[in-house]
Amino acid sequence: MTLIADIAACDREPIRVPGAIQPHGRLLALHGRTLALQAWSGNWIDAADARAAAQALEPQRLHSLPAGQSAVSAGELRIAGAAWKAWAHRSDDAVIVEFEPAQPVSEEEPPIYVLARDLLPQLQSARSVPQLLDAAAEELRQLTGFGRCLIYRFDAEGHGEVLAESLAEGYDSYRGHHFPASDIPLQARDLYLLNRFRLIPDARYQAVPLMAEGGLEVGRIDLSLAHLRSVSPVHLEYMRNMGTLASMSVSIVVDGKLWGLASCHDHDPRYLPPDVRAACSHLGQLLSMQVEAKEAHAEVQSRLELRKLTLEMVAQLSDADASLRGLLGEAALMLRIARATGAAVVLDEQVWTVGDTPPEADLLPLAAWVADLGQDVYESDRLAHSYPDAAPWREVAAGVLALSISRVHRHVIFWFRPEIVRTITWAGDPRKESATDATGRMHPRLSFSSWTQEIAGRCESWTPAEVGAAGELRQALIAIVLRRAEEMAAVAGELGRVNKELEAFSYTVSHDLRAPMRHIAGYVDLVMEAEGQLLSPRAHRYLGHVKDAAAFAGLLVDALLDFSRMGRSALKVRPLNTQDLVNGLVRELERQEADRPIEWHIEAGLPRLDADPVLLQVAVRNLLANAVKYSRKRTPAVITVRSVRREDGVGLEVEDNGVGFQMQYVNKLFGVFQRLHKTEDFEGTGIGLANVKRIVERHGGSVWARGTPNAGATFGFVLPPRGETPAETPTENRT
Repeated sequence: MTLIADIAACDREPIRVPGAIQPHGRLLALHGRTLALQAWSGNWIDAADARAAAQALEPQRLHSLPAGQSAVSAGELRIAGAAWKAWAHRSDDAVIVEFEPAQPVSEEEPPIYVLARDLLPQLQSARSVPQLLDAAAEELRQLTGFGRCLIYRFDAEGHGEVLAESLAEGYDSYRGHHFPASDIPLQARDLYLLNRFRLIPDARYQAVPLMAEGGLEVGRIDLSLAHLRSVSPVHLEYMRNMGTLASMSVSIVVDGKLWGLASCHDHDPRYLPPDVRAACSHLGQLLSMQVEAKEAHAEVQSRLELRKLTLEMVAQLSDADASLRGLLGEAALMLRIARATGAAVVLDEQVWTVGDTPPEADLLPLAAWVADLGQDVYESDRLAHSYPDAAPWREVAAGVLALSISRVHRHVIFWFRPEIVRTITWAGDPRKESATDATGRMHPRLSFSSWTQEIAGRCESWTPAEVGAAGELRQALIAIVLRRAEEMAAVAGELGRVNKELEAFSYTVSHDLRAPMRHIAGYVDLVMEAEGQLLSPRAHRYLGHVKDAAAFAGLLVDALLDFSRMGRSALKVRPLNTQDLVNGLVRELERQEADRPIEWHIEAGLPRLDADPVLLQVAVRNLLANAVKYSRKRTPAVITVRSVRREDGVGLEVEDNGVGFQMQYVNKLFGVFQRLHKTEDFEGTGIGLANVKRIVERHGGSVWARGTPNAGATFGFVLPPRGETPAETPTENRT
């Protein structure tokens, strides 16, 4: 096995199928069903010796092995006069059996009991994660006899930070140091998640190749779960460069992810017997559970604190006018809810800020950029990395947490944090990952001396609790807006009723007053014509005043009558690109149904419609959401969106392969609270399609539906051509 030509190729090195093992044990690979010998390690005497070992195993125990599980004991065997301890596991279509020389029975207390007696009370009494790690590092070093034990945590980029250590005399300290992600490549970290214990007794070992018969390729035998698996020669050289001849690693797994490692080193070769290895594995499991519990408790406490602030913010907004601008009414609360130093609210072309923020003129393009991302919540601790225009703002806005409230309008809420320059101490210069020797081969770095680096352009990272609180605030804001919309709709309905009564009253009054005014003017004319010569100039003047007043009153009555006829105003209609609208809604639904296989077929060139953008979005969302919901039992669900062009207008049609319906009930579909399926099967209120019909008909359009039981359904609508959209009820009395 030769050194790989490039350190960057570590992520492609076949570490799971090395075709070799470490020399402190032996290995057999048996056929998964027949248990026939397929491959063996080269340190058996010969194939016959390996076959004899395979025949000594208990077939029943091997047949019962579950796939993908860690190795279990296969018993203690005597082979060629020697005692061997065997472990077996199932990997793909093979059974892997590992052998190590049996150890003499020790009269000392088993390590697992020592662990339970000494470490468990310390773990239970620890008040923080650092205390947990310190106790575990000390116990692990005492248990194994290694000279140094480090416990480090991986960050989001794969770099490791040493949080705890226990040292014997003569070992360098790495507490507080960082190890670059390249030291443990991604595929190695994935393997640590699968096989949570690894021992290398001597970094100078010569790998023992696997032998096979029948044309089997030993390079295809998966040794991911094998303790004897040979490791990368680059890693062995890395260990020797570090002054380490023996190492042991135990994975720390939290929430199903590789949180970190407990790593032990020794200047000299060191082998661990099986009972000590088992105790170390149990220690890793105990530590993982305790870390998970401590972090979960801290996360819950943080979320509760932020939820209280969110509720306080929502309560204040509910008592006010419920506009997003009201969020800045309590500046301190607005900043505390995201632990930020600045915040801003952008409503289309309007901007309001509090605290330290970028210039208002720069916030409008930033809001447009965030809205185009199509994410409800966006967070970054180095905004300039994704949005280069933010580079000049890093003193006030190195990072951002943003909420996009609307899919139609540019309504965005921002929180900002300033740059925090951090100094990181690396165990060696991470930029010097490799060196080239005279033959052109690449080797891992030689130095692990402390090397400091300043990290600039980043803010304190947004925690999951803070991002979650922002998401909850977004949902609460949407709920407030919807509730206020319902209240306004109720008020508008009442105003509409009152307006109609006022219209009827004003029409009646104006109509009834028109005739008396005309009569007054007419009789004045008659009097002046018939008796004009007998009247004095004063009387003529008085009658002229009466006639002028009657004429003026008539003009007022006509104006009142015209006003009563102005009973409707136009919808807020504008041209809309339904292609963008549908694509945006599909992205939203894909995030909501991320675990479902859904095939979307969206026709290119969907039409431009003249409609109220908010109402049309509601209608199209209801149709798409219905298709997603009623195709839930299909794998995959297939949903098609196409354009419709008819004589009476242009629109959209949504087809799915869901449960469908019987056409005899088609007239019930668009009724309020009408359902064709049980609530237990499909959730919903029964008002969605009624809303679609109402919105379309307010625009002067029409809706339809077609369906076949268990073969899917199609829903569509068309709107009238441009210039034929009907008017809407007046809104003069809105506040």
